[in-house]
Formats: sequence, structure tokens, C-alpha cells
Amino acid sequence: MTITRRATLAAALAAPAIVPSAARAQGWQPTRPIRLVVGFPPAGTTDIAARLLAEPLGRRLGTQVVVENRPGAGGNIGNDVVAKSEPDGQTLLMQTISGGAINYALYGARMPVKPEDLAAVGLMLRVPNAIFVNPQLPARTLGELVALAKARPGTLNHGSSGAGTSLHMTGELLKLEAGIDMTHVPFRGAGPMLQEIIAGRVEVGVDNLPSVIGHLRDGRLRPLAVTTKERTPAMPEVPTTAEAGFPGVEATAWFGVQAPARTPAPVLKRLSDEMNVIIREPEMQRRLADLGGMPPNLTPDGGTSPETFDAFVKAEIAKWAVVVQRSGARVE
Repeated sequence: MTITRRATLAAALAAPAIVPSAARAQGWQPTRPIRLVVGFPPAGTTDIAARLLAEPLGRRLGTQVVVENRPGAGGNIGNDVVAKSEPDGQTLLMQTISGGAINYALYGARMPVKPEDLAAVGLMLRVPNAIFVNPQLPARTLGELVALAKARPGTLNHGSSGAGTSLHMTGELLKLEAGIDMTHVPFRGAGPMLQEIIAGRVEVGVDNLPSVIGHLRDGRLRPLAVTTKERTPAMPEVPTTAEAGFPGVEATAWFGVQAPARTPAPVLKRLSDEMNVIIREPEMQRRLADLGGMPPNLTPDGGTSPETFDAFVKAEIAKWAVVVQRSGARVE
């Protein structure tokens, strides 16, 4: 056998070990139901976003996407579960501004994962936070709430769905910008917090608009402001924090999908491509807009990608590290 023939035969024998592997990655298909982990209890915005995505994503991938709530530590338990899962595309995380950015500065060395333990798939939506009160509280505007807090320092409680969430940090920013003293009361999710404020046992709340919008519309809670630069079309009558005189109180919550680190790039791309199709469906856009949601807008066509979401998350980590340091917020 000549040297040329030996080389050709060697290449032919080696090829099946390489080419099918690449082909399998490019044509990745889930082999069992996908877990979509949510680091918060049911009924909050993270859970709402996950359930909106689960059915159409499962339909497009030819399998079931099961939402699994693993609440605790401001989303950190969910982060840890996904980071330790097999990097095969079968376990995903509905990530948030808290677990994906704020917590790295807030928890420091106690943070169970590092940013590099998770891989970006794509951003799903961005939403305003709303500042609201129990209707029995004599404050109909954010300015009136600030005046009341100054008259009663340390006596008003403001609730959030957990320490380290953007809801917690929005309350801290308000206290910092307005020079007021309120006591932060963290809950294990938006549902328990809203129940306590509706009952009047906690006076002030901050929540992502999608999970509280029903209570604001039916009058069980009174909205004072939203924390985005522009008013939300979902509740155009509610002013922004800047319009209320507190432009430094700005926070846009976001929700996106991450996977365990080392998940193959073609798998991440397939998942991201499917998310883009789903996000652009007219019915999904209508549902997200009705909740006050805004599109990702990370790519020129208004969508998302693993690369742009990864860059977005890194920028958010840097941004919120400064906010955490400035506010002096801590978790026990």
C-alpha cells in the first residue's frame, strides 16, 4: 500500500468519529422533556415568563418543556441547580436581573455560582418595575409617599419578592434618592408579598409589572410610578419615577434563558433561534405587551442571540455592582 493510499484510508477511518459529532450538534434534538428552572415561586413574573415560553418552545422542539420552580436566596438556588446540570440542552434556567446580575455583588463570596458557570441562550423580555401602596395608605403619588415616610421615619415597610431582586434594589434606590427610611421586608416570591400588601400588613411594594398589573387595574393596590424612562403602554396613566421627581430611581427588569456552561454552541444557537421565532409571533407580542413587557432589542432586528445576551449580562453585572455598593444593601 502506498503512502498516499494509507493517508487516504486513515482519513476515511477518522472521519466518522468527527463528522457525525458535528452533524449531531447542528441538528440537535432533545431526547426527553426539557426542564425550565425558575428560581422563584409560582405567580411571579419569572414564573409567568417561563410558562409563556414553555408551551411554544416545546412545540417547536418536539418535546415537553416542564417549568420547575426552585425558589430561594433571590434566585440563587435555581442558578445552582442549572449550573450543576448536564450541559446537554435538557436543563435551562429562566434567568432574571437579580440572579443574573445583582446577586453577584450582593452575595459576594456566598454566591453559589460564578457568571462563567452559566451560558447565554437569549433575552426574552424587559419589563418596568412598579412602585405601589395599599389603597388605605394616604399617599396618591410618589411625592406624597416620600413626604409620609419623612414624617414617619422607619415606620413604613416596603416589600419585595426577595433580597437581591431588582425589586429590593428599586426600594433601596428610592430610599437613597429621596432621603427616607423604610424597612425592607423580603418575601419568598411576589405572591406572598402581594397578599401581605393587599391585607395592609405591609404598606409599600415594588414588583415587576406583569405579576402585579391585575391588582393595580382592579384597584386592590394603588400604583404610584413605574421605573422606566418612558411610561408603559400597558398603564399609560401611571407616571415614571423621573416624572415624579426621582430620576435616579430607574430599573428595568429582564428575563432571559441560560444553560449550564459547556453546553455546545450549536445547541445554544438552536434554542436562541427558536426563542426568536416565538417572541416575534403576533400573539406572543400581544400577550407580552398587555403585561407591560418590551422586546429584547439586542440585535438589529429586535431579537436576541447567545452572543448579544452574554454581552448584555456582563454589562448588567458591572452596572448593578455600582448600585449595590452605592446603596449599601446587604443580605443576612
